[in-house]
Amino acid sequence: MEIINTAIPELKVIQPKVFGDARGYFFESYNKKQWEAAGLHADFVQDNQSLSAKNVIRGLHFQKPPFAQGKLVRVVTGSVLDVAVDIRKGSPTYGKYVSEVLSAEKNNMFWIPAGFAHGFVALEEHTIFQYKTTAYYNKDSEGAIRWNDPDIHVEWGISEPVISDKDKVSPFFKDFESPFSYGAY
Repeated sequence: MEIINTAIPELKVIQPKVFGDARGYFFESYNKKQWEAAGLHADFVQDNQSLSAKNVIRGLHFQKPPFAQGKLVRVVTGSVLDVAVDIRKGSPTYGKYVSEVLSAEKNNMFWIPAGFAHGFVALEEHTIFQYKTTAYYNKDSEGAIRWNDPDIHVEWGISEPVISDKDKVSPFFKDFESPFSYGAY
């Protein structure tokens, strides 16, 4: 497993070691010992999966404390542009984002700790997105920031996004009061 640093130090791209031959391939998508040896700590409690058509944007979502979630995300089929926005008050990278193309072909993953809003756009039809979380989902703790916020200005790379009604009316970053503080997670 290779852990790749990003422009925001807490966000990590993870490239597992893939063993392939004429039959196909095998890789460990998570190994607690390797994570801890790399200085990463997470107690995963829930796995989630979604299916998206091409150009579907899901996000930018998060769970508020005490149900804040870290996420280890990956693509099973297809590809996405995955985005994490720093929403930790006092952080030197507050309001900045990192994006990474995740694909079934590359088998790469993205670690997003609590304190970040998360979203993705499906780059292919029938994209299956899977993620592990460090806290259980809690409907009353849902939070979101507008996917096309002009202050964050995520470069989604598509011209005709498909957006849920809920995501169309999420608050803008300038109107958002973050429940997260830098260094608390």
